Amino acid sequence: NDVFAQAPSSQTKPVAPKPGSQPGGGGKQFRVCADPENMPHSNQKQEGFENKIANLVAKELGEPTRYTWWGQRRGFIRNTMNATLEEGRCDVVIGVPEGYDLVSPTKAYYRSTYVFVYPKDKGPQIKSLDDPALKKVKIGVHLLGDDYTNPPPVHELSKRGVVGNLVGFSTFYSAENPASAIIDAVANGKVDVAIVWGPAAGYFVKQQRVPLAMVPVPSGPGDLPFEFGISMGVKQGNVALKNQLEKIIDTRRAEITKILNDYNVPLVQRKAGLKR
Repeated sequence: NDVFAQAPSSQTKPVAPKPGSQPGGGGKQFRVCADPENMPHSNQKQEGFENKIANLVAKELGEPTRYTWWGQRRGFIRNTMNATLEEGRCDVVIGVPEGYDLVSPTKAYYRSTYVFVYPKDKGPQIKSLDDPALKKVKIGVHLLGDDYTNPPPVHELSKRGVVGNLVGFSTFYSAENPASAIIDAVANGKVDVAIVWGPAAGYFVKQQRVPLAMVPVPSGPGDLPFEFGISMGVKQGNVALKNQLEKIIDTRRAEITKILNDYNVPLVQRKAGLKR
């Protein structure tokens, strides 16, 4: 899934589980695998919204949270949850696309969308990928280097012949390439507009001194989808834990939504508009 493939990654190697650790949902630890440098989703300081949600879930289960850190890139599930260890390195990934088939995903606990980001007062006021202005302005996008895993908006821009004016930003974050780089570029005028996955956009837009607009990217006829439901992923076959998580999603939905709102995540209802 493009949302998961686009998730920023790091080079950090995993921390293996301690001997004797037990899986969540009946054990002594709520074992989570997460990216150590992927704000606003997660980091090793546990400052991301997925960290906050993991702690909420762990508290509900009555278990302490324990992390295995691994860069969220190709092979993430294989090397963490499905690692060739007796129990794998973790039991839960807090954010996976709804329907992601490498895990057993819960029901979606939020839904977000790709957004256009541009200065509120003097931006190009883009509302659609079919806007002719997109052929004349500098557009910041995340690129993975492999056309088959680039985010959906990049595919759709290419179909429309919008290629030469794209400014690519890496999703492999580091001190030299901070996660905020693409939104910083909008604020400082290096690009005129950026197209960014909503959770990352909202968090960094909120931190800018320059007022920035966030406008959902609509899918036209024949376009790839730009809205995605995000679930929690458990190891395939772990029905008990999946059921526990879905119950917590239902009973703690208001608290989960508050965490997302605190991070300025643009939320959408299925087949509905952007919540402000």
